[in-house]
Amino acid sequence: MTLKQTPLNAAHRAMGAKMVDFGGWDMPVNYGSQIDEHHQVRNDCGMFDVCHMRVVDAKGDGVRAFLRYLLANNADKLTLPGKALYSAMLRPDGGVIDDLIIYFMTEQWFRIVVNAGTADKDIAWMKQQAAAHAPQLAITSRDDLAMVAVQGPNARARVWQVLPQTKAATEGLQNFQAADCGEYFIARTGYTGEDGFEVMLLKSAVEAFWYALNQAGVKPIGLGARDTLRLEAGMNLYGQDMDESINPLEAGMAWTVDLKSPRDFIGKAALLANPPTRKLVGLVLLDRGVLRGHQQVHTAHGEGEITSGSFSPTLEKSIALARVPNGVQIGDTVQVAIRDKMLVAQVVKYPFARHGKGLI
Repeated sequence: MTLKQTPLNAAHRAMGAKMVDFGGWDMPVNYGSQIDEHHQVRNDCGMFDVCHMRVVDAKGDGVRAFLRYLLANNADKLTLPGKALYSAMLRPDGGVIDDLIIYFMTEQWFRIVVNAGTADKDIAWMKQQAAAHAPQLAITSRDDLAMVAVQGPNARARVWQVLPQTKAATEGLQNFQAADCGEYFIARTGYTGEDGFEVMLLKSAVEAFWYALNQAGVKPIGLGARDTLRLEAGMNLYGQDMDESINPLEAGMAWTVDLKSPRDFIGKAALLANPPTRKLVGLVLLDRGVLRGHQQVHTAHGEGEITSGSFSPTLEKSIALARVPNGVQIGDTVQVAIRDKMLVAQVVKYPFARHGKGLI
């Protein structure tokens, strides 16, 4: 099978990246030391190729009403142009089709960013729902756009160094806000638990932007550090922490599900009819070893399973997200089956680290 490539593929190879198959994409896992890359983002800043993510524009009359029905979170929370919202898009049975970010730009235009591995499925679902409920809308995959995430305490300053013309429009952005700067769509969002921008721009211009950032001192960061950063920040990864077989209430996403307003949305009836019996918690390993996905968790209330686990460079401990029975409480100790041993872990409230500091 031929792997798909982002427009930055040649740049990664020129910078010495180790490339791997990531969901059918040829992507950099690291450029040297994964732990050094992790600390680089926590303490300074780094840049990530997220061109494999898909940008979708929903345009036309009634787009807000359509998103109100399509998504588990409530698009009516978006009142300020540029404001962003994190949400799940659900099946009728409550399973998670994908998690995504929507940006409200005008009453005629909302921008949506979806995951790479689910993009085709997501867009087909959106178009199917629009055909049935809002046929006047145009759902357009922006295949001409690329995206680069610049993350870390010094990220915004580096972007302004490279794109000084965007500073006036973006220096007032709060977290989860975006500005349309013509050639650049810049959002104060990210997947690391650090400050920074995600920059959308034409694919034809992204390689020059990548090299300009590097000249300004921004180091490239691979998928390995991206995963440990997002895990420390307590951020879900689609396909590991949730998927179509899991509802968002059992995936630590209850805060993104608006069950209070009277509006209906796809999956709402199923969620109300099936109260969750499990929940997502944080684990810190007290014994020596490394927590990994799919390891079994033994608790006083029944069996659970690790969904994401790794060594935390910030805490210098092994951490995980795990789906466990509702009776498990913060502070409990549990046992994790690692090879032929039962190792002890403590249940903690995540996130584990943000803004350069450990929280556990």
